[in-house]
Amino acid sequence: MNGHLTTLLRVLLAGAALTVSVLAQDQGAVSAQSALNTHAQQADAAFHAGYAAATNGDLLTAKRQFEIAVGLAPDVEEGHSALGAVLFQMGDYAHAITELERAVSLKPDDQSAQENLAISYSQTGNYQAALPLFDKLTSRIGQGDPPLSPDLLAAYARSYASAGQYALAAAKMQEAIAASPRDALFYDQLGSIYAQQQNWPQAEQAFEQALQIDPGLATAHLHLGVTFENEQQISSAIPELTTTAQMAPRNALAQLELGKAFAASGQDENAIPHLQQAIDLDPSLTEATNQLAMAFQRGGDTQKAIALFEKVVAAQPQNIAALTNLSLALVQTGKAKDAIAIGQRALAITPNDPAVHQNLGIAYMQQSDIDDAIREFRTGLSFASDSAQLHYNLGLAYKLKDDLPHAISELETAAKLDPASPDAPYTLGILYMQAGRFDESVANLRAALERRPENGDGWAVLGSVYRQQAKYDEAATALKKAIDLLPNQPGPHITLASILQEQGKKDEAAAERKKAADLTRVAVNRQRAEFNTNTANTLLQKGEVADAVTHYQDAISSDPSYAEAHRQLAIAYEREGRNADAAAERQKAAALGQTQP
Repeated sequence: MNGHLTTLLRVLLAGAALTVSVLAQDQGAVSAQSALNTHAQQADAAFHAGYAAATNGDLLTAKRQFEIAVGLAPDVEEGHSALGAVLFQMGDYAHAITELERAVSLKPDDQSAQENLAISYSQTGNYQAALPLFDKLTSRIGQGDPPLSPDLLAAYARSYASAGQYALAAAKMQEAIAASPRDALFYDQLGSIYAQQQNWPQAEQAFEQALQIDPGLATAHLHLGVTFENEQQISSAIPELTTTAQMAPRNALAQLELGKAFAASGQDENAIPHLQQAIDLDPSLTEATNQLAMAFQRGGDTQKAIALFEKVVAAQPQNIAALTNLSLALVQTGKAKDAIAIGQRALAITPNDPAVHQNLGIAYMQQSDIDDAIREFRTGLSFASDSAQLHYNLGLAYKLKDDLPHAISELETAAKLDPASPDAPYTLGILYMQAGRFDESVANLRAALERRPENGDGWAVLGSVYRQQAKYDEAATALKKAIDLLPNQPGPHITLASILQEQGKKDEAAAERKKAADLTRVAVNRQRAEFNTNTANTLLQKGEVADAVTHYQDAISSDPSYAEAHRQLAIAYEREGRNADAAAERQKAAALGQTQP
């Protein structure tokens, strides 16, 4: 800050002359008082030593010398002004304010002290004290005082912005820019003022101007990236925020914003490392913890998400979004009781939030407490009657109570409110099938499959409904689609075999029954393999390696294609010292892992 240093030196030069003059007068008036004379000489020497140190850029020595001068001559304004100027230059604004307030009280017309005091107030967020001082300095310009420096104008603008007076803030910052048009920081600060108003186009323009002047200004890249985020221009935000992270890799906020941008673009795998780095750099950055938790939750790593959400709600007990997400994550891991406790905490904070009632209702459903679930869903709908998800959940709850009329009514409402969702029509299709209303079942199933054609189970159900309508060709077409999507499921083959048999296609029916039998055998063998592998894992943990090997081998005998059994057998062989056998099993597992779950 060259402007600040010039101001500091001007203060010291003025103070040096005045201090010498004051002390000389004291020496003449009290020539008989040797003790006071000594103090005066020491104060004068300390002041000049401080001036010399400040001139050489040694602010720490200057601070110590001016403190000595102030201690020896506490009623001399120049000492307080000089010490305040040094503290200001060192960024110790709180202590600078103390000294500068004393200087101004001793000498109200000390312009330099007032300028430094105004900026110090601004830097500490005390805009209520800063603004009157800036106003006073401005009013004196027409009385012979020079115009405010660009740094003062920028601080003036920041104070207006802190007070929420954004139009005045922008005007003052533009004055600073006019006085110093090549200062990239001023454009960056102007952009920040526009951003506080959510005036994103003008903010974007200001940040881009800052970067034209100084392409290496990391804060401008960060602010421009955040502006693009708020303008929903994520593809533009990511390059800016990536540049920021590269220029300032230790900046936790840069890592956070880049992680948020990746998450907003659906790239959680790229978001996670940046969010984790933000936390590593600043563990108190709760927003990064929350964002990371949501990324893990979306990716299905619910246990990690729960641990992080718990940290968020510990730091921010009133964070409804975090409490709601934590409740949902607990439901996803089958911890309905814990989810209910969290949901009730959220409800105590915001009893009118439909999302809280919805999540609490889901938790009750998981505990088979259907009446409480219905109560929560209905309460949620009293605050958000147009919520398709709440109507859908309420319909499912009524379905679980075998209250088909109410279930159908709620699901039909959900389907109307969210015509793009396949969930409500799919469930309606099943309910209508159960009620024997086959035409309505077909209409809803077909609507659901148009929206989600990869739903193999849906095609299988549609095939079954067509079969009950004796529409065998349509049924066969639907079932063949189900088979394509669910090649390992025997059910569609069995239904298709029945249709072919009824059509008199006995050979084709027999072929489908054989396929179904083969798939059933494979499924049973896989279940046996999984059971034996789980048993072997338990034995291996207990150190019973030989018994574990036997069960792994039984698993492989049941299903040689089960890669997990080969992987675990390799570990068991290694513990027995059979390294060659272990390597062979690991190779088999790797080969199977390319195609097997």
